[in-house]
Amino acid sequence: MKRLFAVLVISLFAFAALVSAQERRFTIDDLLKVRRVGDPQVSPKSDFVAFTITDVDKVANKSTTQIYLVPLSGGEPRQLTNDEHSSSSPRWSPEGDRLAFISARDGEDQIWTIDVSSGALKKITTLSTGAGDPVWSPDGNWIAFASDIYPECLDDACNKRRADEVAASKVKAHVATRLLFRHWKAWKEGMRTHVFVVPSGGGEAKDNTPGDYDAPPFSLGGPTDYAFSPDSKELAVVSNHDKVEATSTNADIWLISVRGGTPRNITAANHGYDGSPQFSPDGRFIAYRSQATPGYESDRFRLMLYDRRTNQSRSLSESLDSWVDEFAFAPDSKTIYLAAEERGKSPIYSVAVTGGPVRKLVGEGVNGDIHPTNDGHALVFSRSSMTKPSEIYRANADGSGVTTLTTTNDAFVSSFKLQPAEEVTWTGGLGAKVAGWIVKPANFNPRKKYPLVVLIHGGPQGAWNDNWGYRWNPQIYAGDGYVAFLPNPRGSTGYGQKFVADISGDWGGKVFTDISNGVAMAANLPYIDKNHIGAAGASYGGYMIDWIEGHNNDPRFHYKVLVSHDGVYNLTSMTGVTEELWFTDWEFKGTPWTNKAMYERWSPHNFVQNFQTPILIITNTLDYRVPEGEGLQLFTAVQRMGVESKLVDFPDEGHWVGKPANSAFWHKTVLDWLDKHLK
Repeated sequence: MKRLFAVLVISLFAFAALVSAQERRFTIDDLLKVRRVGDPQVSPKSDFVAFTITDVDKVANKSTTQIYLVPLSGGEPRQLTNDEHSSSSPRWSPEGDRLAFISARDGEDQIWTIDVSSGALKKITTLSTGAGDPVWSPDGNWIAFASDIYPECLDDACNKRRADEVAASKVKAHVATRLLFRHWKAWKEGMRTHVFVVPSGGGEAKDNTPGDYDAPPFSLGGPTDYAFSPDSKELAVVSNHDKVEATSTNADIWLISVRGGTPRNITAANHGYDGSPQFSPDGRFIAYRSQATPGYESDRFRLMLYDRRTNQSRSLSESLDSWVDEFAFAPDSKTIYLAAEERGKSPIYSVAVTGGPVRKLVGEGVNGDIHPTNDGHALVFSRSSMTKPSEIYRANADGSGVTTLTTTNDAFVSSFKLQPAEEVTWTGGLGAKVAGWIVKPANFNPRKKYPLVVLIHGGPQGAWNDNWGYRWNPQIYAGDGYVAFLPNPRGSTGYGQKFVADISGDWGGKVFTDISNGVAMAANLPYIDKNHIGAAGASYGGYMIDWIEGHNNDPRFHYKVLVSHDGVYNLTSMTGVTEELWFTDWEFKGTPWTNKAMYERWSPHNFVQNFQTPILIITNTLDYRVPEGEGLQLFTAVQRMGVESKLVDFPDEGHWVGKPANSAFWHKTVLDWLDKHLK
């Protein structure tokens, strides 16, 4: 009897464990627990990789980043920094004995160095305006960095005095006399970003790009937009000197002496974007990314090579009908490695500096952060998928032998049995072939019927790739019992430049057909409950949700519920308050007063009479890309039309919802809204 009882108890425990495993859902709380691995940097001796891990503290409502080291040959990572403040942007000294990094452990963000053997710390910069994005000179004597300053100030004392006056003033008015006066989620307040150089052991920092312009650019700029020459005598810096920056993408690459002087523009012949300069190790070339079409931020990014002997540039990626997202020189200066999107993946390629075919080396995965080792034997990069958060990988220089260097989240994430993304294809508008992804619940049962959630990406020139996400992660929806459908309609990147370009001037046209045909395809899958379909999207995805609100009349299916996050509602009002005016000028072939018909044709606000689908509207006060007035107008319209609706406005967020507590609330609100109408 006792034995029978024991068997029954064991069986019950086993059954409970099985049920628990089957019922475990991946939720927003789980997503916030995922450790965010990134920014790999290979040591000059090719023996270690420095990288960062960001941990989210939901209770404290903040994220903290620390620096780690892992042997290139494999092994357990070692935490290098450990402070209540973040330590980020690790960059190796040329000797490989120190890392420069950014931390606010002493107030403002400043550059620090840490001895990788002893852990000894040294503060390098002390500017009142702070410092970011450090870059070592090859001789080890200098560190370049970026800082936001008042251009009329000649020293830090002046900058501090100006900042103190602003802080002490009872008047908090924003004052602008030109465009571009604010961007993303911040007002510029008369300040400019400049590139400084400081002795690597500490000392006085010198502004190397004085003047009333941003270097790197306030918009379309990034941390890879300045670089030292191999002899450490020059800097290549990206800057846009056009009179009206808000309507121009004409960033150029300028060469300037580390000691100062008059900069020289090496890309003046091109009036589109030029950026991300890198010198070849032998000093002969400067490689960079370039767009040929002025004012078109979604033109194809080509890999260009500037010959410092001839002062001529040529394209190395003409045969690649995709955007070059990043690149890095091999140590022998003969080869360049690059990453570019391709049908939801991001392979690693190589191309010779002499030209010739672009060769695919690593075809699987969404790869980035490419760093060749100095010994020329290996590549280090990051990779993720919709079932695996980003980790650090190593491959041989020819792309073979891909191995994992970090497994930070493997044990945690594998416990959820997440389903891999499945690529699907269908016929879109005018017979075009369109692709997307299906993500199923973890314990998917093909005999069941599941509600469908359609997730529409932003951009519109962007794509759903098979990579891990921390905002619009389809596994959250699958974890709540939905099948998620992620279409890549016209405008999506990675399917050729013509496919990207086809959306401009046609925002609600062929792309709407692409999405609708994809939803009709998904609705007819045997495991989909075609009577329970909802859709959600952000930015351009929010625009498409607003467009669907006025066009929810497809005879093949019906959306029962919608979610619009930071969606464009009124194209004319949007153009008057957004910041990057080149975007609307290009997408709608002019301004509202030069091409009124197109703005009216594609504006969702002109179809209010058709609004009837329940809709959740989310907008953010600090969103200067699609300002909150767009969402407020939409909410006013649906309320006056008697449509069931809810408005959520985050006063402390920009275009994205990033704070942990806000993110948790956002996800709960969205899922509750979907559940109410689809379950």
